Amino acid sequence: MLRIALTGGIASGKTTVSRLFEALGIPIIDTDLIARQLVEPGQPALADIVAHFGASILQPDGRLDRSRLRTRIFEHPADRRALEDILHPAIHREALARLNSLRAPYAILVIPLLAESAQDWGQDRVLVVDAPREAQKARLMARDHCSAEQAEAALSAQVDRTRRLAIADDIILNDGNEQQLRHAVEQLHERYSRGVSQAKDLPRD
Repeated sequence: MLRIALTGGIASGKTTVSRLFEALGIPIIDTDLIARQLVEPGQPALADIVAHFGASILQPDGRLDRSRLRTRIFEHPADRRALEDILHPAIHREALARLNSLRAPYAILVIPLLAESAQDWGQDRVLVVDAPREAQKARLMARDHCSAEQAEAALSAQVDRTRRLAIADDIILNDGNEQQLRHAVEQLHERYSRGVSQAKDLPRD
């Protein structure tokens, strides 16, 4: 099975692209979704987070207070590293377990922080969803109802666009409408479906 790692900057269109692949019948494993599932009440990762941050990190219903946690790790880099040490290995194990259980021509593994990750995900190819910075900024402001300054800060906190593009085997430039995006996905779908038996021989875009 061909393993495609899909990544891209914030508000670049990763979710839309993954949904378009899913609509073509391709299995999607999203590490962000796994991360949310791993911190549900009763999960070991949530217990580890509470052990480090204290019970005040929980809402009254026992769920993780994501807003408070974001503030905490933004203000204290050591806490960010502690959270990553708890979550990243668990996400990695779960994602690969799900990937290994699949039977499909190819699968998409969505890893937003692939360029920043030192982990081996076992991918055959890297697909980067790219977008102009101003487009990302506008989408982020519309999606999160944040200010231009907040959107700019979020973009600046991510890895450099050039560094992300450097790891790409394939690139989808999301600077048009959804019809153009769908066409780009369909072209790659055809290409990936043909190249399963010789994945590593596919040329880079």
